[in-house]
Amino acid sequence: MSANLQAKRLLAQAVDGDPVAIPDDVRLGAFERWDSLAHLRLVLAIEDSIGRKLDPDESVRIETLPDISALLASK
Repeated sequence: MSANLQAKRLLAQAVDGDPVAIPDDVRLGAFERWDSLAHLRLVLAIEDSIGRKLDPDESVRIETLPDISALLASK
């Protein structure tokens, strides 16, 4: 599975939605369902996927699908 598809699936799970409903240009703050609680769920899912804790700077820099993909590819 590509990192972009996995990123979309993790975000969809975090916002309790369907990956098809996640736009490719989704951005934190511009996508209503991506709120602070969804962001926390996303961070936890990324950590679980890559097998390590994200540092606070990494967590706050997650704003787009490419940001998520880059973290997933770093595992």
